Amino acid sequence: MSVSLRIGIIGGGGWLGGAIAGSILDSGLVDPRNLCLSYRSRQPDRFPNSFWTTDSQELADRSDVILLSIRPDDWHPFALDASDKLVISVMAGIRLAALSERHKTGRVVRALPNAAAEVAKSYTPWIGTSGITEDDRATVRAIFESCGSQDEVATESDIDYLTGLSGSGPAFPALLAAAMMSDAIAHGLPVEVARRAVNTVVAGAGRLLERRSECPEDVVQIFLDYRGTTAAAIEGMRAAGFDAAVADGLSAAFKKSVSMGDAS
Repeated sequence: MSVSLRIGIIGGGGWLGGAIAGSILDSGLVDPRNLCLSYRSRQPDRFPNSFWTTDSQELADRSDVILLSIRPDDWHPFALDASDKLVISVMAGIRLAALSERHKTGRVVRALPNAAAEVAKSYTPWIGTSGITEDDRATVRAIFESCGSQDEVATESDIDYLTGLSGSGPAFPALLAAAMMSDAIAHGLPVEVARRAVNTVVAGAGRLLERRSECPEDVVQIFLDYRGTTAAAIEGMRAAGFDAAVADGLSAAFKKSVSMGDAS
């Protein structure tokens, strides 16, 4: 793919938009001079060789590919004419049909990267309209492989479910880590020791799962089979409703994604 490709990120001054921008620049996918980013109030100090603007239509006119990285609530009053260019939305809930109609293009992709794009470890499912080309598909794969890994999925319902599972996913280990840290501090550990212990455990678990070929449940079963302290902890958490709480959380995220799309 040519680095002469011009990419515009609406919301490039935000956390996710900035993370995607950093990943595609680090990968060499786009020349910094061919990257255009928008911001709302104060121009960030990042990416000094790229073009910054507060005018979304100017960004669209300067770009071959337009990536929408804004809050769904901010999208509802948002007007932009993409003139049949490739539009990639990373907003939860907003349907392909609504995006295509609003932005005047038949080349639309819905994608759900997550905050781990900041460290090139995002998982991004995506789906496109029938109007996207094979070149468009290659562009989408290249953008999101620069952020981690990606899969083209079969239906928008898959995207809605994965909004919770992978789109929100980095929050869940953080939620577990916060609970573990609170318990450690309650048992008298200094805050810095508790933080270092918990963060290292969570980061190490991620690397372990990444390197092993087993399913996560197989790894859990290995610990259960030892019948030691880890097994006691797992059984205690499950008895307290851990698995059900996770399922309830994913269900709530799925319903929220669908409701945001209905509001569009």
